[in-house]
Amino acid sequence: MREHSSATVAIRPVVLPRTSTGIWWGLLGVAAFSFTVPFTRVAVAGLSPLFIGSGRAVVAGVLAAAALALTRQRLPQPRVWVRLALVAGGVVVGFPLLTSYALTAVPAGHGAVVIALLPAATATAAVLRSRERPPAVFWVVMVLGSLAAVTFAFLQSGGFGHLHWADLLLLGAVVCAAVGYAEGGLLARELGSWQTIAWALVLALPLMLVLACFSAASHPPSATPVQWGAFAYLAVVSMFLGFFAWYRGLAIGPIPQVSQIQLLQPVMSICWAALLLGEVLSWATMIGALAVILCAGAAIRVRLKPAPASS
Repeated sequence: MREHSSATVAIRPVVLPRTSTGIWWGLLGVAAFSFTVPFTRVAVAGLSPLFIGSGRAVVAGVLAAAALALTRQRLPQPRVWVRLALVAGGVVVGFPLLTSYALTAVPAGHGAVVIALLPAATATAAVLRSRERPPAVFWVVMVLGSLAAVTFAFLQSGGFGHLHWADLLLLGAVVCAAVGYAEGGLLARELGSWQTIAWALVLALPLMLVLACFSAASHPPSATPVQWGAFAYLAVVSMFLGFFAWYRGLAIGPIPQVSQIQLLQPVMSICWAALLLGEVLSWATMIGALAVILCAGAAIRVRLKPAPASS
């Protein structure tokens, strides 16, 4: 059989296209998410934050229910619903509502810098969820990244001691999304990539429908076509289709390489804010974003580095 040993060479090229496919799907998902902050900033100019945060989830929830019904997906096991509630609470309820309220008071570029903590926060949530024991340097760079984001927020709010309430909402949004991403990544291995976000949307649909109706009754929506277009993007792409691509990329993998693409998201969001909204790219914004992204990247790399073999 030695003469056939070269057959293993033919297997190697197959791995590269698969890896490349996972990365491209992940990049597509990140590109879709990168418009979320700028378009939320556009939408809040004409629609209430409560309506944006809940209404987008209602639209996405209806699409998710239709997709699940058309593909005849089986109901998840009862034990899974609690975990789906964590995903829904993080990425369907918490993150959209908190960012919608925050972006009524701060520019999209500012929000993107604080949200740049998300990759490192997601890595931390995954560590705590899986009870890993990363090296001390992981926590060091996590603290440095958090300090960089908080320092930026303080300076942009008028100095230390003047942290804007919107920054607290953005930090809360980061925590919510990190928990939702970490738990959703684990559930995707059991339920499937798009099924995870679809079931989370369906689970949150009754609550978000009540909130959307309450908001519409209290403050009837009145917006320009551009603002409605931004809302439609948030509902269909940011809340629904973007997760298809993102979780698809993670499912194809390799997960470590694909997950690091998320570091590009704040950079892309800041660029979109400058190009689409005309926001000025200040040195403080660029330096703050670079510091947070470098620390987040270091945290992810440290966590993914294999532990040295014990002798």
